[in-house]
Amino acid sequence: MIVPVADLTDPALTEYTHLTDVALRTRLEPGRGVYLAESSQVIRRAVAAGHRPRSFLMAPRWLESMVDVLTQVGGAPDGGHVPVYVAEEPALEQLTGFHLHRGAIAAMDRPLLPPLEAVLAGARRVVVLEDLVDHTNVGACVRSAAALGMDGVLVTPRCADPLYRRAVRVSMGTIFQVPWTRIEPWPQSIATLRAAGFTVAALALSDDAVALDRFVANLAPDAKVALVLGAEGDGLAHRTIAACDAVVTIPMAGGVDSLNVAAAGAVAFWELTRHR
Repeated sequence: MIVPVADLTDPALTEYTHLTDVALRTRLEPGRGVYLAESSQVIRRAVAAGHRPRSFLMAPRWLESMVDVLTQVGGAPDGGHVPVYVAEEPALEQLTGFHLHRGAIAAMDRPLLPPLEAVLAGARRVVVLEDLVDHTNVGACVRSAAALGMDGVLVTPRCADPLYRRAVRVSMGTIFQVPWTRIEPWPQSIATLRAAGFTVAALALSDDAVALDRFVANLAPDAKVALVLGAEGDGLAHRTIAACDAVVTIPMAGGVDSLNVAAAGAVAFWELTRHR
């Protein structure tokens, strides 16, 4: 149903305007929360993945292009139970800082995460993101994982949430395509990965590190690999590196010793998935 927005302080818009990502995450009980899907493409991917919108917010000019999605989820312009809040573009900019070229924004019910065993089932290439704090890097890693054929993404307890608004946006909604969940406790769960048949490889600088291409070339044809990427700045924790089965590195030139974690991940994902 279409709901014109006349009052920018309307409590119905609180999820878009006054709640932080942390507050959104815990807004509903039991523990499911809300996340914001920003842009028509991201919304479409979320809906295709079975996620349920609570409401939409957009300018009038985007209604026609979104009518198929709105009809599918019960927000049809000619009637429906999911509110579609509509405001003129200057008001939207004032309200949310929302960039109108992205089309629309939706408040979505946060899905329950699958158990680790479900993500690992049938997977041969997974990535573990250890304690990344930058939502942009998390989103970029997820996007690369989806684009380059990784089978799953695991995030440690202190890693930034892949469903934070910026992470979802940077991932271009691919977080809804790649199976993912949290892995805990960490790094104790390295033993769980190993028990599931994975060789756990740390991407890190180390005197005993093996070049990534050499590591991949020596893998058995049916090998399963869990690649662990570390936090911005400090990289992987020493105890994580010590617990892994191997340490691998990307050979560098030009006096550069490392890449941004998202760039390094993309290189490593390509190398891992083209030899499978």
